[in-house]
Amino acid sequence: MKSIQLILASASPRRKALLKQIGLSFKTHPSQVKEPDYNGVSPESYATELADFKAAEVSNLFPHALVIGADTVVVAGTQVLGKPVDRTSAYEMLTMLSGREHQVITAYSIQLKDLNIVKTSYVSTKVYFKTLDDEEIDTYISSGAPFDKAGAYGIQDYSSIFVDHIEGCFYNVVGFPLSDFNSKLKDILSTNHLILQP
Repeated sequence: MKSIQLILASASPRRKALLKQIGLSFKTHPSQVKEPDYNGVSPESYATELADFKAAEVSNLFPHALVIGADTVVVAGTQVLGKPVDRTSAYEMLTMLSGREHQVITAYSIQLKDLNIVKTSYVSTKVYFKTLDDEEIDTYISSGAPFDKAGAYGIQDYSSIFVDHIEGCFYNVVGFPLSDFNSKLKDILSTNHLILQP
């Protein structure tokens, strides 16, 4: 068995907390990839490409390590929502999500350059928002919380009151589909006779 280091190619505090939640030891080296604008491909393909790009960039810097890249997009109808750039765009996104169902898609890529390992996958969760009033939206935007989150909300914070119910993986909506990822990671490690460094 070969011992390898695990690296998260993300600065997301939510992803770091979730990986720690399942007992993983890892280092972080956020990807510097500039996310391209949505180009009309399927939202699943867009998220998957971004996760792949991020993991590949960091994997090139650390070819002996197992690198995780990830990306989350929110899809309302035919609209793909990224992170809001200002108060107005945050308001527009939350108003769009009010009283309706949307999808949260998180893609992740696990790469180990030395062994030519590239495993990329995604998980989709349906989220149903109640009808929001302006006071709730304004309170949330004023907290500053929406601005680093796709779709302008984070289910684990104040905006949890916006959510009527979900269908699928809760942790996917937070930012990382833990169960799906853990299964893929275990398979990669066992297949390639690898163990993670503590």
